[in-house]
Amino acid sequence: MREYDNETLKRVQQAELSILKDFMDICDRHGLDYFGIAGTGIGALRHQGFIPWDDDIDVAIPREDYNKFLEYAKTELDDKYIIMSTEYDSNYPLMTTRIMLKNSEFREEALKNIKCHLGIFLDVYPFDKISDDPKEFKKQARDAWFWSKLLILRSIPFPVLGFKGFKKTLVHAACGVVHFLMVLCRISKKWLYKKCLEASTRYNHYEKTERLDFLCDTTPYMNIYKVSDIYPLQKLPFEDIMLNFPRSRHENLTGMYGDYMQLPPEDKRKNHFPYSLKFEEDMK
Repeated sequence: MREYDNETLKRVQQAELSILKDFMDICDRHGLDYFGIAGTGIGALRHQGFIPWDDDIDVAIPREDYNKFLEYAKTELDDKYIIMSTEYDSNYPLMTTRIMLKNSEFREEALKNIKCHLGIFLDVYPFDKISDDPKEFKKQARDAWFWSKLLILRSIPFPVLGFKGFKKTLVHAACGVVHFLMVLCRISKKWLYKKCLEASTRYNHYEKTERLDFLCDTTPYMNIYKVSDIYPLQKLPFEDIMLNFPRSRHENLTGMYGDYMQLPPEDKRKNHFPYSLKFEEDMK
């Protein structure tokens, strides 16, 4: 696996931190809720900033505030950023939204053949209300996850998998067949996106539910937060800023990572080292 040199990694981190500050500025001025999640939470708790080898920032925002943010971003960020989603460009295959620097390139190995702009980015996870009924939630989670994976396969016939050997060969063969059939049948990427969005937002019309989730991750269960564990948000130091985090972070981070305060062995310290990377000065 290729690795960053220290100077390049630092430049990526500083560019991402700059995007985060612009995102926070809009949210804070317009009263929108947002909070750090996943590795960003570990970084804040364990390192008061980036995990030293990490190269991304993950923030969540409730769907209602996310929709408002998109409207503000059209006028306040348009000169500097592209707000990348499948709704913006149907070739983008993910249900996360990325705030990307226009004059940059960050093309991950898994997305190297995707025909859309891929720049240095902030990952934004729209969080949706999920049903309090276990049976209804299970169906919602299954539907959103299923459509999100078909959306990926529509553009990427052989996705990156977390295992090797015969199992990987078998799964890749099945993925290739599904991709070919969707292309043959002219299944629209926008249609897949809308099916996934419908499932994800199915219970957002409820005045209140006990939990929020981003259902389209590796599993639909890894980002579940009780609303009571999110609010009131608490600020923690992250590099040279104070970033919002859920009031109770420990349960979610422990469920995702186990003993997250323990440094992983060096061979497990992974990031998203890009297939192609260009900073603004490289694009001129």
